[in-house]
Amino acid sequence: MLLTILATLRLRVGCQLKSVSVSACSGKVVIPENKPFIFVRGNGKGRTSINHESASIDNAESAAFTVNADNVIVFGISFRNSARAGLIANSEIRTVATMVAGDKVAFYHCAFYSPHHTLFDSAGRHYYESCYIQGNIDFIFGNGQSMFQASAHAYTMAHAHAFTCPEIFVKPDRRTEIQGSITAQNRKEEDSGGFVFLKGKVYGVGEVYLGRVTEPNSRVIFSDMYLSKTISPAGWTSYGYPGSTANVMLAEYNCTGPGAEASKRVPWSRRLTKDEAAKFLTVDFINGKEWLPAYYY
Repeated sequence: MLLTILATLRLRVGCQLKSVSVSACSGKVVIPENKPFIFVRGNGKGRTSINHESASIDNAESAAFTVNADNVIVFGISFRNSARAGLIANSEIRTVATMVAGDKVAFYHCAFYSPHHTLFDSAGRHYYESCYIQGNIDFIFGNGQSMFQASAHAYTMAHAHAFTCPEIFVKPDRRTEIQGSITAQNRKEEDSGGFVFLKGKVYGVGEVYLGRVTEPNSRVIFSDMYLSKTISPAGWTSYGYPGSTANVMLAEYNCTGPGAEASKRVPWSRRLTKDEAAKFLTVDFINGKEWLPAYYY
């Protein structure tokens, strides 16, 4: 592991942010709860990586990179759980690339790779800008209150798709015949949690659902996203969930592409109106004006 303390920066709220430069790291990395205000900077997601080989039936135990602290910013790093095929022959085994359990955590221009359960967005308010996420089954999951969106400078969809948008790449999982889902959001109560995907694209190999119901109030919104033909015509699934979908919000707004065709969507999914979607389309959804740098809203 190569970690070099560079400097002390200052957050907009006046707190000191300790800066750490990462060149390369092989092994599990944890930012503990008692180490808030950390800025972890790489040289770009194609140049800097944190790699770890770990497989477990426990999501947290398997994570290659874990953020338990509040007020953490990460820039320009790839996170990869490189567990070998022999370790993950059982489809119940998790190989999490990153677990995020702290509050007010932001990732900029990062990438996440794993054979199974890629990004454990466990709890807290999180912001992912221009990130690449690859997986197959429930590969963005948890009970976070999180936004995944294009760069603040990508004012048009054409610009966003060029090089600054969030990218979700679907990769087949040959261990199981179950059709995968991009998201599995675990919102149990009618609280502020949920996942919002804004101004990005979904593409890849095979076919997946946008999301899977896991709790009575699961909430996921895809807005202004390009959805390729890798999205199942049904859009969403309640596979493995025995309860009611009456309070579930698995929804789309203003999406385009062959995967956005609405005619065969499951009846309990939602197509939001402009007014219904409005509260999910800015960083106000994650109270971002209270903690994100002013540059980003």
